[in-house]
Amino acid sequence: MRLIDFIPDAGPGRDAFARFGLVVDDRVIEIGGSERETLKDWLERGMPGVDDLRALDSAVKAGRPAMWGGRACRVFPLDGVRLCAPVRRPPTVRDFYAFEQHVRAGNRIRGRDIPDAWYQIPVFYFSNPGSIIGPDDPVRAPKSSQALDFELEVACVIGRAGKDIAVEDAEDHIAGYTIFNDWSARDVQRQEVGVGLGPAKGKDFAGSLGPWLVTPDELADHAAGRPGVYNLTLTARVNGIERSRGNWADLHYSFGEMIARASADATLYPGDVIGSGTVGTGCLLELTMGQGPWLQPGDVVELEVERLGILRNEVTSAG
Repeated sequence: MRLIDFIPDAGPGRDAFARFGLVVDDRVIEIGGSERETLKDWLERGMPGVDDLRALDSAVKAGRPAMWGGRACRVFPLDGVRLCAPVRRPPTVRDFYAFEQHVRAGNRIRGRDIPDAWYQIPVFYFSNPGSIIGPDDPVRAPKSSQALDFELEVACVIGRAGKDIAVEDAEDHIAGYTIFNDWSARDVQRQEVGVGLGPAKGKDFAGSLGPWLVTPDELADHAAGRPGVYNLTLTARVNGIERSRGNWADLHYSFGEMIARASADATLYPGDVIGSGTVGTGCLLELTMGQGPWLQPGDVVELEVERLGILRNEVTSAG
């Protein structure tokens, strides 16, 4: 299933609150109607009726009416709604550093080898949940930055709470997957990284999620033999020109291992976002050895992951 938060296009009698929906082909099925439930609300309630949602998805694909809770659902054309981030203001956003090619490239730019510690444990930093944006939302670099970069990533969203989750049990806690663009101000980041504390203002201003949350069953035929790893291609385009290409299966650490690490001595909650880190070649930092040129106002960045869709954002002037 493809699950979303969406707002119908403005018009007479339209309200502007986001609501939970199911995407079937080129249609959006509203779930919950007047209850004003979001996808995050549904996750926090324990994903009630998930089997009924799957049945609804199958029914609509088979040409039957969209019914939910004994009532006809409102149906919108996909191009007649505004897609929001699948999970807006998630409880936490943890972003890992799990693709070895990207780690090697970053360390090469700094003139060093990959630290031995990276091969011992998966590591992450906390991003800013309040800065999460969705598809087609504008991206504004910090006013002090002249080096805006994209980062091509996959993220999973937690659907069931857990603490000290074993690697082999981790997939039971995943509600689905989405695309993550971990926007970075490289000049700001360069100033901060020498302190050794990790990313701060260089990644504080924006992170894009979308276009929807895809449930794991939709990816099962591409499973790569490790928990939360799939043989699916990731690409990035800037102004329609492909700049990056990689594969989800290139992860050194699986999402199972990331979840096990994140949940060690800490509880993961529904709606928590866990990013993979950047795929190899998945940013301008790698592609230009840290020299740029960087993104400019008017540039359109499209991240595409097989089965997950396309996440598109346009860069606008700071301010």
